[in-house]
Amino acid sequence: MKVVKSLYFQILCAVLLGVVVGHFWAQQAIALKPLGDAFIKLIKMMIAPVVFCTIVTGIAGMNDKRSLGRLLSKTMLLFLGLTVISLFIGLVAVYVFKPGAGMNIDPSHLSTAGLSQYTESAAKLGVVEFFMHIIPDTFIGAFSKGEVLPVLFIAVLCGFALSSLGDRGKPVLDVLEAASQMVFKIFSYLMRFAPIGAFGALAFTVGQYGITSLGSLAKLIMTLYVACAFFVFVVLGSICRAHGFSLWKLLRYLREEFLVVLGTSSTEPVMPRMLEKLQALGCSKGVVGLVLPTGYSFNLDGTAIYLSLAAIFIAQACNIDLTVTQTLTMLAIMLLSSKGAAGVTGSGFVALASTLTVIHDIPLAGLALLIGIDRFMSEARALTSLASNAVATVVISISENACDRQVLLDTLDGKKPAVPDGDQTWDRVGTTTHI
Repeated sequence: MKVVKSLYFQILCAVLLGVVVGHFWAQQAIALKPLGDAFIKLIKMMIAPVVFCTIVTGIAGMNDKRSLGRLLSKTMLLFLGLTVISLFIGLVAVYVFKPGAGMNIDPSHLSTAGLSQYTESAAKLGVVEFFMHIIPDTFIGAFSKGEVLPVLFIAVLCGFALSSLGDRGKPVLDVLEAASQMVFKIFSYLMRFAPIGAFGALAFTVGQYGITSLGSLAKLIMTLYVACAFFVFVVLGSICRAHGFSLWKLLRYLREEFLVVLGTSSTEPVMPRMLEKLQALGCSKGVVGLVLPTGYSFNLDGTAIYLSLAAIFIAQACNIDLTVTQTLTMLAIMLLSSKGAAGVTGSGFVALASTLTVIHDIPLAGLALLIGIDRFMSEARALTSLASNAVATVVISISENACDRQVLLDTLDGKKPAVPDGDQTWDRVGTTTHI
């Protein structure tokens, strides 16, 4: 049957099976962790070549290079606005639901065992260090670590260089076009293992932490999910309506990607496929290639909601009253620290640690309250950030007249086929980009 063969159905079954196995056979489920880790590593090894080929060929095909500065400025302003809104939504949610009230925690009695790995990572998330990290030590070094921003930096330079060479650069551009088809073909093969990866990752999570072991912290998790849902369906939904397309239809169109993120708690495994599917919506290659990878580091709205919500939760649990000035200062620091968090599991916790090491108003030991449940909250962070970046990419494309509206609406309505689940190559719509 066609439904059984679809990637969406397979991943959905794998997620449900993972929950069942994790709940009833916890010890065996914990041993399945390598399945999820292996899938993430397989996809992560493809991110650098996918981003590089997409951006270089996209920029080299642009007709109007002067509009690139406007595109980047508009993108960063949108990301900044969404992050500010996210921080305040988290703040409002935690003050409305008060998940930490009444816990009466003495920070001196909290065990800080297991925090060292996060605090050490947090020390490396300074603003200057973050921007210096964008510049790789060597050209090849940008690819060796598989990090998005250094590859993005190199790709933009290469794209402009090839464009300026004109006909002399066409042989190299043709090679990169062929390489782009090759890497997406490889990626289509690897996506067949997505159900196995989602099954292993979710079985481990449920087996390790348990569904019923959340105790009094369940209210905090509920608060985060409510805040994230409000951001997605109210804020992003309003933005979608203002630009003439449906958020619900976009989420349905990307349902396979959301299920992979749900299972792995990471947005990285779906980046290559997101590049495919957003372009298949009629968005130009150059805009998608720039906006989406940039959003993976600069538009982590799920993490932003988590930061403000979790910090105030710790303050409430420890009976610490923050002044308005202290709260605004904390939000300003979070505006920066959220930009250093990559779309991988645990990065939001590291960003929170980096914030608390700077402000000192909230005890760093309070992080111990969150270690056991962070994995349950990372899904909400990842899903929210993915939805936000998808909406932002389509919105920027529309605002730059770089999106075929009829293709967008027809694809979301199911009148045009989406990117297939099988081994067909990427249908690269609009190789020559107009922005």
